[in-house]
Amino acid sequence: MRMRTRKLVGTVATVVFMSVYALIAMAIGGIHIVGNGMIIELAYFIFAGLAWIPVVMIIIKWMSRPD
Repeated sequence: MRMRTRKLVGTVATVVFMSVYALIAMAIGGIHIVGNGMIIELAYFIFAGLAWIPVVMIIIKWMSRPD
């Protein structure tokens, strides 16, 4: 697969992943975390706010491979 095609596929995959991830993280946080104390909420939302990074880094690494 050429780099140009990989970048298109990777961009679409990143947008789809981030959209689904954000909705799932908000749903879990809203249902299970909110109301359990400020420290637990803060810890969850920090974790959820950073947990997407490794997945997106893998996608970006795949996108930037040379032909």
